[in-house]
Amino acid sequence: MAVFQAFRALRPTPEMAQKVAALPYDVVNREEARAIGDANPCSFLHVDRAEMDLSPKTDLYDAKVYEKARENLQKMEADRILVQDENPCYYIYELTRKGKTQTGIVGCSSIDDYMNGIVKKHELTREDKEQDRIRHVDVCDANTGPIYLACRYTDTLLALLEAWKQSHPAVYDFVAEDGIGHRVWVIDEEEKIECIHQEFEGISSIYIADGHHRAASAVKVGFKRRQEHPDYTGREEFNYFLSVVFPYDQLTILPYNRVVRDLNGLNEKAFIGSLKSNFELMLMPGFPCKPVEKHCIGMYVGGEWYHLKAWTDVYEKEDIVGQLDVSVLQKKVLAPVLGIEDPRTDQRICFVGGSHKLSELAKIADETGGVAFAMYPTSMEDLMTIADEGKLMPPKSTWFEPKLRSGLFIHKLS
Repeated sequence: MAVFQAFRALRPTPEMAQKVAALPYDVVNREEARAIGDANPCSFLHVDRAEMDLSPKTDLYDAKVYEKARENLQKMEADRILVQDENPCYYIYELTRKGKTQTGIVGCSSIDDYMNGIVKKHELTREDKEQDRIRHVDVCDANTGPIYLACRYTDTLLALLEAWKQSHPAVYDFVAEDGIGHRVWVIDEEEKIECIHQEFEGISSIYIADGHHRAASAVKVGFKRRQEHPDYTGREEFNYFLSVVFPYDQLTILPYNRVVRDLNGLNEKAFIGSLKSNFELMLMPGFPCKPVEKHCIGMYVGGEWYHLKAWTDVYEKEDIVGQLDVSVLQKKVLAPVLGIEDPRTDQRICFVGGSHKLSELAKIADETGGVAFAMYPTSMEDLMTIADEGKLMPPKSTWFEPKLRSGLFIHKLS
């Protein structure tokens, strides 16, 4: 059963929360991070993307980057922009996007739960990305970004959160520049803290929604610290990693779209013709094609949008992973037709989160004479079933919105 601990968060003072809160490090590039950091000296990107404060020629993985991240984090604490709570607490984190609200609990998950499969993953990770975050966590001596988790909440947990929200003022309440509302409450009563802890002990599975690399890195740092402290008791903070757990049915998964730079040497007519054995094709003149059901894909090529619907025999005998639209596209189009054998490493393909307009996909495809694919989003039910079966999705199968902000909660490891 799940172990989910209260902790002493290092967090912004109420008047600084909006300035500190930043998008996750991996959804902004180097240039975007530098522009944000130049405009806002309090942005937490100065910690998560510390290369912004070094020469533009500095390698992203240079030791100086991690040292600068630690320096910036320590300075924010010394300047009392960030202050650590005196006692362990849980925190309620509410996000509102386009009128829809999701409410989760911030705490710390067990690295042992990750290893024994109570905290379940559904995607592979890349070694280079893991090593980057391992060094960041280890040098900063902190988890600086929460892992985005989901589970089946109990009625008791749902009622507790709602009652606390109704009877206590939020410590943070702001709308970010992208229109996402953020509200946070501190649960500091021992009775409620114990209740939450016990409720999680009755939950058998927690699912990683977003943050596979951060989770894997945090866990590896925890085990590294255990090796460095062979007399560890299991209670040390390095045995846990920063998490936000939401009710699975409150989450929104957007599609993760694909754009391929070229047609692998085919002309447009030959490319379109190659798809007809696996898909019913329909030209959609005049407007972008957004798929509205599973096994349908929108495709843009040569200035036109098409609706692709997979023939039933393409997927009906496949397992749950093989029936995902991203799997169908990979198996029937990307690999055999476009030559994209490994989308994790092939430089000819890029991935565009579903928060971007379809017109942006078309623009990217037009720039190189390539092809764009607008996907139908994967469901939370499929994600959890795949994780329960110990299987893995293809890379870039899910895009969660809204994104959690970094900097609102930091978990110090010592």
